[in-house]
Amino acid sequence: MRRLLDILRRASCALALALPLAGLPALAASPELGPSGLPLPRFVSLAAEPINIRTGPGKQYPLKWVYARRGLPVQIVDEFDTWRKIRDLDGEEGWVHGSLLSRRRTVLLTGAELLGLRRAPAADARLLLRAEPGVVGGLLDCSEGWCFVEIEGQRGWLERTALYGILPDEMRR
Repeated sequence: MRRLLDILRRASCALALALPLAGLPALAASPELGPSGLPLPRFVSLAAEPINIRTGPGKQYPLKWVYARRGLPVQIVDEFDTWRKIRDLDGEEGWVHGSLLSRRRTVLLTGAELLGLRRAPAADARLLLRAEPGVVGGLLDCSEGWCFVEIEGQRGWLERTALYGILPDEMRR
């Protein structure tokens, strides 16, 4: 009887320790929301050119650099009032006023070789055009390994691994 009570006591202690942790995977999967109520991180695009990137959230902070390319995808990683901290493809971070960003989703083609825009989401699908790395296209949809994009008025599918501007687990429809 004493042995049975000891086993039950240990089991209840283990259960008491495990229960608070049971909800952690669900919490980790839910996105963090910024002060705007929108998820962090998230991708947006540059709405204007040029855009001053600052060291802090305000005009009183010094300039870090200037973007001169409208439509470029950037990742919002933090928010303060009307200012957004962004991260670019190279991992550089700085602050920009939110009015200079657009919710319009774009992608930047990456890699070292020409990329094939295809009629269907398959490597053997008909080739519509070849695009160079550095080209920016509009993001329309994403599935498992492919994204449907628009480049210079032509719509087709590109392999997801060749694109910057999409979160790893993000699916669009």
